[in-house]
Amino acid sequence: MDFVPHTSQQVQAMLKEIGIKSTDQLFDEIPTELQNADLAGIQPGISEQDMQRKLSGLARQDETGPCFMGAGCYDHYIPAAVWDVATRGEFYTAYTPYQAEASQGALQLLY
Repeated sequence: MDFVPHTSQQVQAMLKEIGIKSTDQLFDEIPTELQNADLAGIQPGISEQDMQRKLSGLARQDETGPCFMGAGCYDHYIPAAVWDVATRGEFYTAYTPYQAEASQGALQLLY
């Protein structure tokens, strides 16, 4: 679906509905020196994998001793999108009239 911006009449109607005169009033609790702060000091973003590595390093500083959970499982990288796809019900549904249960998910994936 394409993004269609609000017209000025729609914006005015929304502002009137919530009882304010301008969109600036939505942010009046933020100090003015922070509203227009210079963003030059903000570093460019990093990849998801680099971010996880960095945060894992910080989290390791909180470890108190050896952990034996996992019974030999090792750390490996799994992109966040994998969980979104893997947990979708249509990929492992239990109902199918002619195929085995696991096949229906594979058919849905191919479809």
